[in-house]
Amino acid sequence: MNGAWLVVMGVSGCGKSSLGAALAVGFGLPLIEGDDYHPPANVEKMSRGIALTDADRAGWLATLGHTLADSSLGAVLTCSALKRSYRDQLRAGVPGLRFVFMEIERAEAERRVAARAGAGEHMFPASLVANQFATLESPVGEPGVLAVDATAPLGQLVAQVKAWLPAD
Repeated sequence: MNGAWLVVMGVSGCGKSSLGAALAVGFGLPLIEGDDYHPPANVEKMSRGIALTDADRAGWLATLGHTLADSSLGAVLTCSALKRSYRDQLRAGVPGLRFVFMEIERAEAERRVAARAGAGEHMFPASLVANQFATLESPVGEPGVLAVDATAPLGQLVAQVKAWLPAD
């Protein structure tokens, strides 16, 4: 599916990377893993359990927006996109950008992030999940947003997104 630009979004631990990778493969699009674009200062802050501010995220979001826009045939981006202003910044560079919002309960997100951190798989400690929920402005009701249950099986989530996106 060329010409599709999609952001898989939600709090840490919701499964953005898993769904994003599956969608990228399923649609034959490049995957842009948002966490890979954080500057070292952001990574250091998060690894110490310090929440990022809007100022910390500004350059990161600008980079992600440019990277999406430069993907002329489409791409799948994984990005928390917690606030409407962050989503609008991404939309500014890619008209028609769509978002898949992975809804999850706080306790489940904390459990998943703690398991990842304990296994040394991620920079983000479970202590920051509460801050992400406090920052989250639900995108439900915004144009071009599909909300999905982050605890559903991956294959079911992929099928939901494929059914939602317009055919070529």
